[in-house]
Amino acid sequence: WGQIRITEYMYQGINGEFIELTNVGASAVDMTGWSMDDNTNAPGSFSLSALGSVAAGESVVITESAEATFRAAWNLAPTVKILGGSGVAAGLGRNDTINVYNASSALVDQLAYGDQTFAGSIRTQNVSGWICTEGLGANDAFLWVLSVVADAQGSVASTGADVGSPGSFTSVACPMGPTGACCTMGSCADGVTQADCENGGGVFQGDASLCSGVTCPQPSNAPIRI
Repeated sequence: WGQIRITEYMYQGINGEFIELTNVGASAVDMTGWSMDDNTNAPGSFSLSALGSVAAGESVVITESAEATFRAAWNLAPTVKILGGSGVAAGLGRNDTINVYNASSALVDQLAYGDQTFAGSIRTQNVSGWICTEGLGANDAFLWVLSVVADAQGSVASTGADVGSPGSFTSVACPMGPTGACCTMGSCADGVTQADCENGGGVFQGDASLCSGVTCPQPSNAPIRI
């Protein structure tokens, strides 16, 4: 099935902010009747019909810049579909939402982002953000990665020194957090990520041998007896 997903965005750039959509499915998607909006969440706000049919694996770009200007700035091939001069792209802010709707006005993908709204997430000013494979469609601002020249997406610098890879998407596995031992409820288990351990109230250690010097958390009702 065809699946349109948000795969890259930049809310502010010298050569214009942009949003990249990619068909990560196995069949083409006709974008006639599709639309986008920001955090006003209104289907039909900006038409995507001009993108036509998007083939499996194809990435398309929506930008506030004129098509020819954006294409030249990023040295994009004539085959890359660019919808330029878009009102919706120009409306993106530092903390905003990208909504993609199909021809039935159903929400297909959404990304709420912003380093102020989601402290610790990326800020895409002059540098785009891209999503790892497991994060596709997840609407999780913390899974997005800032572009770096020659990274896994083949990012480059534009003529204005913005960094990104608009018009192409490479499926890249999300990085795993560090794994080790999780000391919890009086026991110690190996192979647990640091985030999962700490989110579960445990104490993270590099390996199980280090748990002997750690006081593992106990059930909150430990002192209770019948």
